[in-house]
Amino acid sequence: MIQNTQELETTLARIKHFQKIVEKLKAFETNPRNYELSAGGFLAEIDQMNLEVRAYLSIHPSELIEQITEGST
Repeated sequence: MIQNTQELETTLARIKHFQKIVEKLKAFETNPRNYELSAGGFLAEIDQMNLEVRAYLSIHPSELIEQITEGST
């Protein structure tokens, strides 16, 4: 789970990096099945990271501090 702005920025950068990889695969892979197999893992990871970003952004900072405090006890 993303716990602060730095982790959010890192996750957003990873999403962008993975998207660029998929864009390159899409541009260069001529076989649809190979593209699907090559891009699938990156797309799944992008989906997971987007869920984490959404979860972080949906929580007010005061609630996030409570969750972190409760999780460490």
